[in-house]
Amino acid sequence: MITRQRLAVGVCALLAALTAGIAVPAGAVADETTPQDAPKVDLVLDVSGSMRARDIDGDSRMAAAKQAFNEVLDATPEQVQLGIRTLGANYPGNDRRTGCKDTAQLYPVGPLNRTDAKTAVATLQPTGWTPIGPALLKAADDLSGGNGTRRIVLITDGEDTCAPLDPCEVAREIAAKGIGMTIDTLGLVPDTKLSKQLSCIAEATGGTYTSVQHKTELSGKVNQLVDRTADKVVTPVAVDGSGQCTSAPALKWGLFTDREDFGVHRYYRVDVKPGQELRASVSVSDDRQVGPDYGVTLRAVTLHGREIVRGEATGSGRTDVLSTGLRYPKAGSDDENAPAETVCLEVANSFSPAAGVKTSPGLPLELTVDVVKGPDGAADVASFGLGRSWWLLGALVLAGFLAGVLWGWLSRWRIAVWRTN
Repeated sequence: MITRQRLAVGVCALLAALTAGIAVPAGAVADETTPQDAPKVDLVLDVSGSMRARDIDGDSRMAAAKQAFNEVLDATPEQVQLGIRTLGANYPGNDRRTGCKDTAQLYPVGPLNRTDAKTAVATLQPTGWTPIGPALLKAADDLSGGNGTRRIVLITDGEDTCAPLDPCEVAREIAAKGIGMTIDTLGLVPDTKLSKQLSCIAEATGGTYTSVQHKTELSGKVNQLVDRTADKVVTPVAVDGSGQCTSAPALKWGLFTDREDFGVHRYYRVDVKPGQELRASVSVSDDRQVGPDYGVTLRAVTLHGREIVRGEATGSGRTDVLSTGLRYPKAGSDDENAPAETVCLEVANSFSPAAGVKTSPGLPLELTVDVVKGPDGAADVASFGLGRSWWLLGALVLAGFLAGVLWGWLSRWRIAVWRTN
C-alpha cells in the first residue's frame, strides 16, 4: 500500500532529480584543453589600532590573526600563488587623508616562500586607520592578469573609516568589470554594522561572509578559502545581452556573466538542432538592499516571441541569489540537413531597489547554457505538447480501471471459494 509519506518522498525525489538536471548542465564544465593560469589569492589584513583589543581566546586580535596566517601559510597548496596586503599598518597619525591611503603589499602575489611570508607577518603591529575601500581596489590590482581563479580574503575587526569611498560600491565596481574575482570577508567582532558592511562586500562578488570569534575558526575558514581557490572552476565569459531577441548575442555552451537592470528583460540566442536538448539556468544576485517581494523568470521563446518553455522562481525577504532553469528537447528529424532552430533565452526580474539604493550597475546575472544530444525518445515525447498529452493520460486511466476491475473480480472469487469450503 502506498502511504502519503511514501508518495511525498517519491515526489520530492523526482523534483530533486529534475532540478539537478536543470541546474548543472552536463556540458558546462571546464575545457581541459584550455590552459589555466595558476590560481591567485590575496589575504588583506586589517592592522588598524583596534586590532590591539584582547578578546579572542584571551589574546589580542592581532596575535590571533598572525597565528592563523602562519597556519594558513603552512597549508597553502603548492599551485596557489599567494600574497598579503595590509590596511592601516603604517600611519599612526590623525590626518584622515593620509590614513586613508595606508594600504601596502606586505608580500607580493606569486609563488609562496613560506619563510619570507611568515617573517613579514611577524613584523606587523596594530597602528592606524581602516581604509577597506582603498585596500580592495589595490588588492584587485594585485590579482590582475591571467585566466585562473582569483580571490580576495578580507579580515577585519571594524567598519571602513574612509567614506565616502564605500567599500560595498568598490566591490560592485570590481564585479562589474566581469573579471571573475571573488571577495570573501571575515569579521572578528560580532557587530551588526560591521556584519552588514562585510556581507554587502561579499555578496557583490558572489563571495561569503563569516563572523569568527575564536582562533581555530579563523585559521580554519581562511584555510578553507585558500583551498577553494585551488579548485578547478569554469571561467565565466562576460557577455552583453540585448533588449530584444533579434539583436541578441549568439551563445553556444558555457558559463556567462552579465548585468541586468531592475525590472528589464535580457535576451540571448542559442541554436538547437533536431534531436538536441537545450539546458539553461540563470541566477540573479540581489547584491544590494531590495524590496521584499521579487522574482526571476527564464523563458525559451521563438524569434517571433512564442513561448516554448519557462522556469520561474520567487522570493520574499532577504535572499542572496535567486535561480531558475529550463530544458527544451527538440524533436528529431529524418532529414540530416534539417536546419537548427534559433531559440531566444529571455531573462526577466521583478526586483525593485530599496529607497536611496543605487540602481547602477545592474544586478549580477550568471547564465549557464548547454546543448546536448537529446535522450532517446525524449524529444518525440516532448513534441506532443499539451494538445496530445491526453493519450498518455487516457492510457494510464484505462490501465488503472482494468487493474481495479481485475482485482475486484479476483477478490470476490476468493471469497466465494472460501465460503464454499
